[in-house]
Amino acid sequence: MRVFGTAELLDCYARGVFPMADSRDDPRIYLLDPDERGVLPLDGLHISKRLKRKVKQQPYRITYDTAFQRVVEACATPAPGREETWINDGIFGLYSELRRDGYAHSVEAWQGDELVGGLYGVSLGRAFFGESMFSRATDASKIALVYLVARLKAGGYTLLDTQFTTEHLETLGVITITRTQYHERLAEALEGVGDFYSMPADTSASDILQSSTQTS
Repeated sequence: MRVFGTAELLDCYARGVFPMADSRDDPRIYLLDPDERGVLPLDGLHISKRLKRKVKQQPYRITYDTAFQRVVEACATPAPGREETWINDGIFGLYSELRRDGYAHSVEAWQGDELVGGLYGVSLGRAFFGESMFSRATDASKIALVYLVARLKAGGYTLLDTQFTTEHLETLGVITITRTQYHERLAEALEGVGDFYSMPADTSASDILQSSTQTS
């Protein structure tokens, strides 16, 4: 009998904890509730002038939920600066089921027919829990994030949880808050329902960029 399934995973998110594995080869799944959390205020996404120009050039074709499993697989693949992964087979299976149930989403960046970047996460209420991202071409994951934030704002979301904060994420506007502050924001976000599909898939790059409130 399965002990930990998608219902239990969604309950974890609702309680403010999230799963990780020590490595891809470790079958165990741990639940984390860190003292500090990373969040990206949806009105605080920082898009540099260089990145803004890049988005306008539309170097990549952006899609949603068309290659979810490929995105997760890419996020789990070792890359320079990320030799180890927290995504094991159990986690991969759980998120694949969440996608089928409509709770998990991906943003994909394509160069021709090649998947060159993307991200995925879990949607619950008006909260989006960003799980992981990858990039195989310049700025591909950053551009995917720009499109994600615009989509979340259009859909009425109020919380974008990045779980942790890194120097790279801080350059994009991610901030650190306490566990107490996080749980307060999460409780508020869970009171409503966000619509991941409210923004048309063919929304122009200029309209996407209107979501930015900071430039440098």
